[in-house]
Amino acid sequence: MPNRKKPKVYITRRLPDAVETRMRELFDAELNITDEPRTQPELVEAMRSADVLVPTVTDRIDAALIEQAGSQMKLIANFGNGVDNIDVEAAQKKGITVTNTPNVLSDDTADMTMALMLAVPRRLIEGAEVLVGTGGNWKGWSPTWMLGHRLGGKRLGIIGMGRIGTAVARRAKAFGLSIHYHNRRRVDPATEDQLEATYWDSLDQMLARVDIVSVHCPSTPATFHLLSARRLELMKPGAYIVNTARGGIIDEDALVKALKEGRLSGAGLDVFEHEPAVDKRLVKLASEGKVVLLPHMGSATIEGRIDMGDKVIINIRTLFDGHRPPDRVLPLRN
Repeated sequence: MPNRKKPKVYITRRLPDAVETRMRELFDAELNITDEPRTQPELVEAMRSADVLVPTVTDRIDAALIEQAGSQMKLIANFGNGVDNIDVEAAQKKGITVTNTPNVLSDDTADMTMALMLAVPRRLIEGAEVLVGTGGNWKGWSPTWMLGHRLGGKRLGIIGMGRIGTAVARRAKAFGLSIHYHNRRRVDPATEDQLEATYWDSLDQMLARVDIVSVHCPSTPATFHLLSARRLELMKPGAYIVNTARGGIIDEDALVKALKEGRLSGAGLDVFEHEPAVDKRLVKLASEGKVVLLPHMGSATIEGRIDMGDKVIINIRTLFDGHRPPDRVLPLRN
């Protein structure tokens, strides 16, 4: 950006070195060297002094914070696909553009979903713990020891058939799973035919018929506790559930109860309702081999994070070049 003042960009967390280096080259970028979460006073000061805020999914950018933004604040460039951490409507009213980083994490999240889908019924964590927890003191193979369940031949129910849900479906089909899905809109016929997928306009009806449920819908007020106690009770006895979307989509209290009572065989969770806090009951269930828990690792690849950073940079440059950013997010309209 020759012959013009560089926009002041405030970044809330550590980003990959390649991304931070490029941001320092292009912008007047304030980095977070320690990676400690920014405090509320620090975020307020950033909104009052910076031109661009680059938050992550762990930063709550609510209406009260946005209201304190100075007139120079032009862009909240979220380092993340979802924007449920940002009050987009409040930002629009304040004249601040919001962008995100879509379409770069689908494969990484789909890979992790399949990892959880394998880890739970095949008891991978329990098996690994036998060796690690006993210092390698393993008694040897036995025909009836550590038996799990195969994936092939099972029915997979995908909630939310967007890019990630579709990527999961492609992988799952290769493992011999039968694909079922519930979505606001039916996918195009070519994709449906290729995946041999069955569409259910009723989520209740799909839940009652599948062996594994995988959650991929966005987090919105309409999807909060979408998998409620009532809906979890609809699932087949012995079914599994995997969530790499957002924790609040599942009623965790109801999930814990279903797992403790044995109505569900297991769960693989990469996200939690009160993240970063994890329900101690889930941790206990994990120690009993009924749940596999991961600390929000679904998109955690070096390649994915760099791609996200590139999108943030493009959105910033596009806006300050006088154009509409390619990943602009608008408020949801009910």
